[in-house]
Amino acid sequence: MNLTDFNQSDRCEHFSCPERSVSPAVYILLYVCSAAVVLLTVCGNLLVIISVLHFKQLHTPTNTLVLSLAVSDFFVGAFVMPAMLIWTIESCWIFGRDFCTVFWLFAGFITVLSVYNIALIAVDRYLALSNPFLYMNRVSVRITRVIIVFSWCVVGVYNLAVTYFNGSIMNFLLCPGECFIILNEVWTVIDLVFSFIFPLSVIIILYTQVFVIVKKHATAIRELNNHTQPKTQKITSHSMKSERKAAKVLGILVSVFLVCLLPYFIYSLLGYVNELQIETIQTVAILFCLNSTINPVIYALFYPWFRRCIRLTITLQIFQTDSALISVLL
Repeated sequence: MNLTDFNQSDRCEHFSCPERSVSPAVYILLYVCSAAVVLLTVCGNLLVIISVLHFKQLHTPTNTLVLSLAVSDFFVGAFVMPAMLIWTIESCWIFGRDFCTVFWLFAGFITVLSVYNIALIAVDRYLALSNPFLYMNRVSVRITRVIIVFSWCVVGVYNLAVTYFNGSIMNFLLCPGECFIILNEVWTVIDLVFSFIFPLSVIIILYTQVFVIVKKHATAIRELNNHTQPKTQKITSHSMKSERKAAKVLGILVSVFLVCLLPYFIYSLLGYVNELQIETIQTVAILFCLNSTINPVIYALFYPWFRRCIRLTITLQIFQTDSALISVLL
């Protein structure tokens, strides 16, 4: 059933706030768990931001993209997740109409930006492996920063276009205690393509190519070692390890991306066939945001340099003289 066909009284009756029927202990536990998730998201991405900004050895094009991803995910954890989790726990929107508008505009911008940052990292890794000499000569930190600014502007313009062209600015479903943005059929499809299908296709295609290239490199090294002395077999062992790691990271990346984002966009389309349920909307939206919690684990915690940066940051060694010159790439 298309929600834009409801009149206002039907909408408010359909989306009336349910009564909260949980014990005080469960209520407190929900808030504690929510605070832990928000804290993990904020601190995890903040550590990535500090590491890449502070240590000069990490000032590379790839890490600049990781920085952009961490910034967008930090904003998700700091501004989007708290309001979404409180709304879910309270079973009602308690922040008013104005903040509802700001919330959805900012949430739409920053979550889509996070997805596109992941896609840009996929492009960067593909270029670095497919043509390393061209990559080293042409791709610099400065060019990467320009690309990042451009992507932020494109996502921002898209978000404003949705705001302006989607019917009467936006179809806000603002019954007492609720806060929704309902896109019409056309913009739902556009949003599905721009925010999910296109970046997902880029990620899957390029990371598959990355895996194929890494596998070819490992095979070539094994063949080379077959014609050399046994002492060089360490190269084969290292190449096999790199191949397994590339496959593992690829599998985790695509799996987490699909698990976190696919339910949201599927439910966005089904909302025009079946009646939307408040609890389901909140669940898929929170799952969408959890991608920002897991991203630091995928892109940072798998690497030794990040663990070393955490240790240096927690022990306050980053405030020492010339700490930015400390070697973190072991």
